[in-house]
Amino acid sequence: MDKRLRFMTDLIAPLRVPPGSEVVLGRDHDPGYTGPVTRPQAASLLAQSVELLADYQDRLAAQDTFGVLLVLQGIDAAGKDGTIKHVMSGVNAQAVEVRSFKQPSAEELSHDFLWRYQRALPARGWIGIFNRSHYEEVLVVRVHPAVLAAEKMPGAGSGSGSGVWARRYREINDWERYLVDNGIHVVKVMLNLSKQEQAKRFLKRIDHPEKNWKFSPADVRERGFWDDYQRAFEEMLSHTSTESAPWYVVPADHKWFTRLATAAVLVTALEAINPRYPDPDPAIRDEMAQVRTELAAEA
Repeated sequence: MDKRLRFMTDLIAPLRVPPGSEVVLGRDHDPGYTGPVTRPQAASLLAQSVELLADYQDRLAAQDTFGVLLVLQGIDAAGKDGTIKHVMSGVNAQAVEVRSFKQPSAEELSHDFLWRYQRALPARGWIGIFNRSHYEEVLVVRVHPAVLAAEKMPGAGSGSGSGVWARRYREINDWERYLVDNGIHVVKVMLNLSKQEQAKRFLKRIDHPEKNWKFSPADVRERGFWDDYQRAFEEMLSHTSTESAPWYVVPADHKWFTRLATAAVLVTALEAINPRYPDPDPAIRDEMAQVRTELAAEA
């Protein structure tokens, strides 16, 4: 194995959530963890990751057999936008699509909860990124039962019982397995931010004029539900990390490590696919040889 790939594989191994395990974020995952990497090393290591990612993406598009869906989840200010910007900085934008999911529209509420996500999936040969995702349906919807009521699900009631969430975990797992079976690999990253670091980032959005546009009073109000969100994340990670689509809990207190680790998760997923440039059709190969002879005579 390429030594760069070996390093990335080793780097993310402690971040993987073993399927069937019970996750307690405060016990199992330190938001400030940076592993064996120091900040001065991070820039060159990220550059290597981006270079590998560009190579894999080119082969993925050429082969046109598999697609990749990168799912990014995290509390407000966890760094999802910046992670996408830096990790995807070297790829071909023609074969990447980022989708963000806000409050559902009236049309979306008239369908099943996975409908709008199914419509946004990447095609074969593409990398799709969900900046927030279908997991909002077991996070914000769980923390705020009124959102569940708006979905008008038969028999959902108030959503206070565990039956609704157990069913949704099962449905999400089944859907993701279906995607993987059909060539769309699902790569899931939860950006794990501490409450203290979130406060610092909110203060920067207030204190620095160039960051004011990022500030939302609603984000600050959601801090009042911090413990509820942590429990919802723990349940999500415990019930939806599967062999076919495991979760990686990436520490988010240090942006430089967040970006490096997320890139490593994506690169190792593409390495597992190992896309290859397709061989030309024999008829086309013969024509290529003939045209090459004619062009070489003119050169």
